[in-house]
Amino acid sequence: MERVLGIGGYFIRAADPAALGAWYRDALGLGADEHGLWQQEPGPTVFAPFEAGTDYFGARTQQTMLNFRVRDLDAMLTQLREQGADVAEETQDMDGIGRFGWVTDPEGNRIELWQPA
Repeated sequence: MERVLGIGGYFIRAADPAALGAWYRDALGLGADEHGLWQQEPGPTVFAPFEAGTDYFGARTQQTMLNFRVRDLDAMLTQLREQGADVAEETQDMDGIGRFGWVTDPEGNRIELWQPA
């Protein structure tokens, strides 16, 4: 059986694609080139379907949520707050899994930030 090798891309609708791309670059440090190619650091990726009625993603209209691995969650959240980003006050710790925090991008998409254990 053939198997997928990993996530090859994540595509997102935006009212202003250039501005949203700049936010991901400037606020999160996502260093994608002009074609969107981004060389990630190796690490785990989680694929997890959620119940249709979940509030975990934020707005019910958001069908998926992007999760980025980060080295230092507290430093990233501080950086985002200093830039005026919409950062959730709460964080979550999961034993053996890591720590989580959330930010909403300028187009209203909730993003999860994960510092693996």
